[in-house]
Amino acid sequence: MQMLVDLKPALLRFPGGNYLEGDTIETRFDWKKTLGPISQRGGHPGPWGYRSTDGMGLMEFLLWCEDMGAEPLPGVYAGYSLKGAFVKPGPDLEPYVQDALDEIEYITGPVSSKWGAQRAKDGHPAPFKLRYVEIGNEDWFDKSGSYDGRFAQFADAIKNAYPAIKCISSIGGEQPADKRVHSRKPDVLEEHYYRNTEAFLKDSPTHFEKYDRKGPEIFVGEWAAHETSFPPWDKRSKGLPATPAMKAAIGDAAWMAAMERNSDIVTMQCYAPLFANVNDYQWRPDLIGYDALKFYGSPSYYALRMFSTNVGDSILKCTFAGGDLQGTVTRNSQTCATYVKIVNPQSAGQALAIKLNGAGAVSSSASVETLSAAADATNPLAEPTNVIPVKSEISGVKASFSYTVPAYSVTVLQLKTK
Repeated sequence: MQMLVDLKPALLRFPGGNYLEGDTIETRFDWKKTLGPISQRGGHPGPWGYRSTDGMGLMEFLLWCEDMGAEPLPGVYAGYSLKGAFVKPGPDLEPYVQDALDEIEYITGPVSSKWGAQRAKDGHPAPFKLRYVEIGNEDWFDKSGSYDGRFAQFADAIKNAYPAIKCISSIGGEQPADKRVHSRKPDVLEEHYYRNTEAFLKDSPTHFEKYDRKGPEIFVGEWAAHETSFPPWDKRSKGLPATPAMKAAIGDAAWMAAMERNSDIVTMQCYAPLFANVNDYQWRPDLIGYDALKFYGSPSYYALRMFSTNVGDSILKCTFAGGDLQGTVTRNSQTCATYVKIVNPQSAGQALAIKLNGAGAVSSSASVETLSAAADATNPLAEPTNVIPVKSEISGVKASFSYTVPAYSVTVLQLKTK
């Protein structure tokens, strides 16, 4: 858990993806059944082959967010379950819409409200902050074509009761147009990307640049690079370590650079899956591995931490001329720190001429954080620090200077500018 906190997460999406829907309507995540004393919760069959105790209920999720200083981003059950059952829009769907409104009231309502009073009874009188709600999960799997109507019914009810809350469509622009929501304009589209490193490197330079800057916002709610020729859910993944090697971290870093460069429209992202018990896991890659006694971060974890802990408040225009380097540049207006993030996917170091156009005074020294290793290098449970970032200092920095980016690396230069 400390490793997660060290990422300085801004949000926690819960109760997760397929876990929200369940295999059937009866086995969905029913938040009301996860409240109260843990010993009195009945639990329910989960969609991944084991039964949940429901010990991690709605209040536990909210407290988890509060402890980390992150915002909760709940998904509400929207009338579709994994084995194909769905609820028709209209009167049949209304009880589920009301259930979502009750959940929002539980999270945000005053103690004078029914569900706000229940939250107080559960030990937390103060309401939680809530800005986003996702309606369903991966509803492109629903062959009935009912999501447009279901989304509209939920969104209209939520907007009527809570005008400030932004509604997220679980079908994004990466899906065929005939599956997307058209009767309403969602505030946010959730998109999922599981790709190998080569695909991310090829697509990252231009993918989000072509998006409409007038919205909706984009929430990349599930994404991860893998270093294999087959996808994470392929059965062959079970024969490999739960966490990825350095090659995947390169793909992850290129994709993160793309999201950060376009964070005017890509407002949120979540790597998935986050945790994996190395003795029993459903697929790979996963960010953090553990057993009953030990834990470790994958190379991808450290790449993500480098990005999440070196963040500016404005995006600076950057151009990588020639070569195969990718990256992003941001600036913190309070500290005057400029963060130059560079991804080198090649097996040889690359000399980079850095020109800070329009910068005032530039400090002659800069801090550097570098994650570099062979493509197949990784962090097994027995060697948790085999691949970790190294910090150093460089001198001779000015408005125009050269820096050699190490082979197969993710680098963050922190410059001081005015």
